[in-house]
Amino acid sequence: MRAYDIIAKKRDGQNLTKEEIEYFIQGYVKGFIPDYQVSAWAMAVFFRGMNDEEIAFLTKEMIKSGETIDLSEIKGIKVDKHSTGGVGDTTTLVLGPLVAAGGVPVAKMSGRGLGHTGGTIDKLEAIPGFNVELTREEFIKQVNSINLAIVGQSGNLVPADKKLYALRDVTATVNSIPLIASSVMSKKIAAGADAILLDVKVGNGAFIKDISEAKKLARVMVNIGNNFNRKTMAVISNMNQPLGEAIGNSLEVREAILTLKGQGPKDLTELCLVLASYMFVLGKKTTNFEEGYEYATEILYSGKGLLKFGEFIKAQGGDERVKENLEILPLGKFKLDIRSSYQGYVKEIDTEEIGRAAMIIGAGRAKKEDKIDLGVGILIKKKIGDKVEKDDILAEVYFNDGKKVREAVSIIENSYKFSKEKVNKPELILDIIT
Repeated sequence: MRAYDIIAKKRDGQNLTKEEIEYFIQGYVKGFIPDYQVSAWAMAVFFRGMNDEEIAFLTKEMIKSGETIDLSEIKGIKVDKHSTGGVGDTTTLVLGPLVAAGGVPVAKMSGRGLGHTGGTIDKLEAIPGFNVELTREEFIKQVNSINLAIVGQSGNLVPADKKLYALRDVTATVNSIPLIASSVMSKKIAAGADAILLDVKVGNGAFIKDISEAKKLARVMVNIGNNFNRKTMAVISNMNQPLGEAIGNSLEVREAILTLKGQGPKDLTELCLVLASYMFVLGKKTTNFEEGYEYATEILYSGKGLLKFGEFIKAQGGDERVKENLEILPLGKFKLDIRSSYQGYVKEIDTEEIGRAAMIIGAGRAKKEDKIDLGVGILIKKKIGDKVEKDDILAEVYFNDGKKVREAVSIIENSYKFSKEKVNKPELILDIIT
């Protein structure tokens, strides 16, 4: 068997066999198939696609490339949630405590941010003292004790994906449904959850811009999960504007705490309640969405989710006083208000550009080795459909470096589009795939 023949076969639109995919992925991980051949194969997949059977074979080989996590010692049905990435996506920080307080164990491995999307681990590190590294024994003990632990991804979890993603990132092959689906689901399945809820983002702030492509991706991932005996569902949510108000690590922690107090932005609160509802269904705490939504709402507004957040922070070495004292969180030394020169309604927001502005001032990474400034970020004060008067504040920028902020301000100003006519607020939940 030769890598050349496998590349040519996929280039010509033919389906690859289980043995061919096994040979190719194992060969790449072991180092005898070079980057340039894998780049050619990824581009062939990008243009020619893969059928469901090929994607299942690919996912299985990715999982086999490294260790898998056995969570069988954790009591109950473990439900994991994965978001495909967006701007201001603070859901995990709210959902984890909310679902754990409802009696469903959440044993989660999360990543760091890269590009315009934020990473949960970076956000948690904005809490003084918080430890994102636990041993397997500590991780399992904590989930059994308080129903919740969130740690950084294991170094040897799906190494094939780490290698392949780094290559896709520099060869313009990231936005391939078979490659995205196998990447996401191999990590989720290897991480040991019994059930998986996917939050598939679509819009100008997400990897997937088109609703039909988002539905296709969601269906492929749900099929993979169910074929691996993991009950899987997907919620497709709108990312044509930032979720909530906050973009940036400590600002998002602050917003998550306010949301757990019942004082968060409407869209972030609503998405968290919807996702929690389905996690309760997957965890067999409730029998249907309506029951789950009622249960999630009760937990949120009773303060049980906030109490669980405090337990979680304390268990992982963080300063639990943060839930009552937001001043503990780092914040940029300087604040700049971006004001409107228009009167009318917000028509569009270029969400990816807003995310890029946050990255420029230090809230995100352009490269993996970049250092993040945990205290900087942006608060979006006007969103699509909001009425705007001249001089109204569109956004607040918290920063430490005056040189970087000028470019960011210009980007944010150019990200807004206005209309004289009234604009409807966009729908948040666009579809559910089961």
